[in-house]
Amino acid sequence: MKLRAKQDRYHRIYKQLQELLTRTADPVARMATIVALLHHKMEHFFWTGFYRLVNGELTVGPYQGPLACQVLARDQGVCWAGINREESLIVDDVEQFPGHIPCDARSRSEVVIPLRTADGTVVGVLDVDSDGLAAFDEVDRVGLERIVTLVFPSATLGEAAALFREKT
Repeated sequence: MKLRAKQDRYHRIYKQLQELLTRTADPVARMATIVALLHHKMEHFFWTGFYRLVNGELTVGPYQGPLACQVLARDQGVCWAGINREESLIVDDVEQFPGHIPCDARSRSEVVIPLRTADGTVVGVLDVDSDGLAAFDEVDRVGLERIVTLVFPSATLGEAAALFREKT
């Protein structure tokens, strides 16, 4: 997909999600909606989902695609790197990433975006895998970072963050 077309698609997805996510402040419901829309609108997404920090473990949340690892080994792989570094990561070839956790052998590249509460605390990640090498770029990173902010919207930040913490 060409650069401008991909930017436009992320913009349209963001706008659509803004409209869809007005019905609930529940972050898990919001994550499920985000994942479903992204997974079906972005053809290079093989696995799309959230991993949440639950009692110190990185546990699978809402996702679309093949079966996921339920709990990721601590401090290993791309998702934990995103948590520990508190930054987004684009990995062109997951086989070259130290400590990569292969939940599905067909996954070849990955992008991970930290999920933050109102106070900036990282409480999970959005993880997107592709079955192609080097499938993600800065347009994906920027688009996904913007979309992830919709999990804890500013109008309901305190309420949603408290609800999320109760469930984790």
